[in-house]
Amino acid sequence: MADTDQSTGEYLRYRIRRDAGGLVTWFRQQWRGKWWFKWVSGALGAFLVVWIVGWTVLASGLPDAGKLVDYEPPLPSVVRGDDGEIVHSYARERRVQLEFQDFPAQLINAYTSAEDKTFWTHGGIDFGGFVGAVIDYVSKIGSGERAVGGSTITQQVAKNILVGDEYSITRKLKEMILARRIEGVLSKQEIITLYLNEIPLGRRSFGVQAASRAYFDKDVDQLTLPEMAFLAILPKAPERYGRSKYRDLAIERRNYVLDEMVDNGHITQAQAEAAKAAPLGLATQRSDPRSVDAGYFLEEVRRELIDKYGEQADDGPHSVYAGGLWIRTSLDPEMQNAARDALRDGLLRYSAGKGWHGPVAKIDPEKGDLKKQLASSYLGINYKNWRIGVVTERSGNAARIGFASGEEAPLTGLPDALKVGDVIAAAPNGSSWAVRTVPEVSGGFVAMDPHTGRVVAMQGGFDSRLSDFNRATQALRQPGSTIKPFVYATGLDQGMTPATMVPDQTYCYYQGANLGEKCFRNFGGGGGGEHTMRWGLEQSRNLMTVHIAMDAGMENVTNTFRRVGIGDYENYPAFALGAGDTTVMRMVNAYSALFDHGQQHKGTLIDYVQDRRGKVIYRSDNRACTGCNMPEWDGKPMPRLGDNGKQVLDPRTAFQVLHMMEGVVQRGTAVRLRSLGMPLAGKTGTTSGPTNAWFVGGGPDMIAGMYVGFDQPRNLGGWVQGGNTAGPIMKQFVEATRDRWSGRPFLAPKGIRMVRIDRRTGTRVFDAEPTSDPLTPVIWEAFKPDTEPRRKKRQDEIDAMRNMILAELRRVEKGPSRSSSSNGEQQENFAAEQGGIY
Repeated sequence: MADTDQSTGEYLRYRIRRDAGGLVTWFRQQWRGKWWFKWVSGALGAFLVVWIVGWTVLASGLPDAGKLVDYEPPLPSVVRGDDGEIVHSYARERRVQLEFQDFPAQLINAYTSAEDKTFWTHGGIDFGGFVGAVIDYVSKIGSGERAVGGSTITQQVAKNILVGDEYSITRKLKEMILARRIEGVLSKQEIITLYLNEIPLGRRSFGVQAASRAYFDKDVDQLTLPEMAFLAILPKAPERYGRSKYRDLAIERRNYVLDEMVDNGHITQAQAEAAKAAPLGLATQRSDPRSVDAGYFLEEVRRELIDKYGEQADDGPHSVYAGGLWIRTSLDPEMQNAARDALRDGLLRYSAGKGWHGPVAKIDPEKGDLKKQLASSYLGINYKNWRIGVVTERSGNAARIGFASGEEAPLTGLPDALKVGDVIAAAPNGSSWAVRTVPEVSGGFVAMDPHTGRVVAMQGGFDSRLSDFNRATQALRQPGSTIKPFVYATGLDQGMTPATMVPDQTYCYYQGANLGEKCFRNFGGGGGGEHTMRWGLEQSRNLMTVHIAMDAGMENVTNTFRRVGIGDYENYPAFALGAGDTTVMRMVNAYSALFDHGQQHKGTLIDYVQDRRGKVIYRSDNRACTGCNMPEWDGKPMPRLGDNGKQVLDPRTAFQVLHMMEGVVQRGTAVRLRSLGMPLAGKTGTTSGPTNAWFVGGGPDMIAGMYVGFDQPRNLGGWVQGGNTAGPIMKQFVEATRDRWSGRPFLAPKGIRMVRIDRRTGTRVFDAEPTSDPLTPVIWEAFKPDTEPRRKKRQDEIDAMRNMILAELRRVEKGPSRSSSSNGEQQENFAAEQGGIY
């Protein structure tokens, strides 16, 4: 057997040497005898050398096709509300990534018929198509037209992802090299999936799912055959075929694709004819059920995400506009809509009757078409049927308004100051449009769960489309009297009680040689005498607040402000009256400590963030739950999560202040909320001027804060107060979401004693019970142990008790009698009425 193998090998080597030698001999003979053979051979050799060198040069600098195995396309980030529903996406391009099985078979057939009918059989290059593309390129040299065709789907993947869209022969050759390499690392299914997800199709859409939404407002699995054929024509000229003026060209090209699908056996001729008869059916306006009108909330989320992960793909794998993040937020759409409407209506109420104050913006007519400039400004409004437009003509009492869509119409209700180029709000008025006034005054609103810190609603102005400045988080404003509960909390920590009598009298102190003496007064003047701490908070008495602050120590007061996150202020009494700057968000978060027994949770808008594959990369609540993921119950008690809040106030102090703030609603400066008929507590605030009107408060499970004021602070008008301007905003918010308020009472923490007192004098009451009447003189008051008022008796009660005791002693000395039993019962009953002490 070995001899046979050796003989065969020797024979083969002999044949190779003999044949090679014969070929060399033949080549020499032809080279010497025929001149044309020399030219052909030389040209062929030169071509091979150039080809090898060119291939080497082109191929050496190409990106690695293997990167496509793990390629992750840039994807927008999707935002969900607290119920898990999609509410928004952060996207500068429309992109949706699908898997191969998600694409309808006929959609794939439409694309292969239109772009690459031999896709499933070639190795990356269609040489017949390439020759046709070369001929087309040569025929168009010097014409300025761009040659088309010749690129397979694999080559288009290489162009779109790896080499770019440069128009050159070099790019085409690189594309061909990469196409061969791609076919070596990816399957056909993987290649077509990349293609259908990445191909640019116009209307800022990349991929067929995004294009399906942009052109037909439906998902790919809902597309009809003619709609699939239309999408397949877009790679050739997406910006042309998607426009109404090229409708006939689009139909012609769509019908060509349908014919190709018939030729390739994907559909029947009858199906093609029925599809050809269908109109294009392009959607002119894309409905967007995913978007909630929460621009300020969503912009705040976007800022936080950019700070964490960056904005673009170059900033990292989890960037906001390319990372494909899934963001779960605390946004509650129902609460958000109520907050938006309540704040807007409050701003409109204040502005009613004040006249037109000017345009929301101005456009320079010298810079071109006003309507196009408006379209590029992205200004808009979402209020009733109002629209934002620009004044395009003005002549006396006649004017016209233009919109970003290109429409124009007559404009009525013209203010004298209205000019061409003014961007205004307008509402339909028959066949014309009437000028509407967007309030110049603005404000901010935040609603929060005090037990978790989760922000459920945020409104930072009238409309985020007009201004993205978020007055709920970015506007620094003086909180006025809404800061007083924390002054009172400091006083309680320093030994005072809600029944402590405090002077309501002028307080002056020397500020130094430069500033001289500073004297404080109550809002609206007045004052005198002494009153309970409770009364001072309910009636928002400035003088009493300053006395409490100075008695408790301003350093202690500012430490309290700092501890709850309101702000870092100097130790001046003016800060006890809200002279320092803060934000609505900070104030609401500070109040959350009062509503949660002194425990404060950081205010959050984002619950958690997942990457494109679903892995959680950020969580606001990082509490460990030991045993929560056990495969089987071990019979032990259910795992409990620890509280992740920070104790910033004594729980008893927090409840005492909260209990006093219930009185603010029942009979104080926020009394207009009393008609809601549910347990509510809060505090109004009005700053000097007045320049700001505030309310912060809520129920046991939901709190909200808001202010009204001009962006450049100025006088709102002498009649403005927190109770009549901000209070109605809170009332409307609660009324609109009444089903979301539990209605349960506030619960006292351990260590609180509820004692009957006279709310006006602070003295303890034994012979009367509190009633449901908010103006009843007798109330239940919250005290820490051993701080309640002393038990005082009227002299006649003491005399009566003494006489009773003496009578009983005399009876005992005389011996038993029939009246002893009744006297004993009388004594016990009297003692019970007096609380057991006598």
